Amino acid sequence: MQMRFDGRLGFPGGLVNLQDGSLEAGLRRELSEELGEAAAHVPLERADYRSSHAAPGPRVVAHFYAKQLTLEQLLAVEKGAPRAKDHGLEVLGLVRVPLYTLRDGVGGLPAFLENSFIGAAKEQLLEALQDLELVEPGSLTAHKISLPH
Repeated sequence: MQMRFDGRLGFPGGLVNLQDGSLEAGLRRELSEELGEAAAHVPLERADYRSSHAAPGPRVVAHFYAKQLTLEQLLAVEKGAPRAKDHGLEVLGLVRVPLYTLRDGVGGLPAFLENSFIGAAKEQLLEALQDLELVEPGSLTAHKISLPH
């Protein structure tokens, strides 16, 4: 995830231009602008598509893609992100999501989810964690974390 210019957490994104030719091409362009070239070179496929949400604005639909990276890919993205075109403008930095819960039942992911998220980013995060099997089945509901419907 990324810390946005407005202090909220979110995912890379933006408008797809006609010149992009496809959602995936527009996503690669946005990844390059916001996270750098390493992110733009991660292979994206239609299988990485997760969901769409109609935004309140006219003719705007947000499409959500999630991709599980190798440690090598993640480190390359983190290293290159400060050199991205929009770093320091739209994006203030990357944020790793804690995929654990401390024994107190609050620290880790539950505490992280108390942050301020833009739009549907929190629901999209929970959806991706489940879809990519990055959390134990039932762990989100066991810690009273609201799941997307």
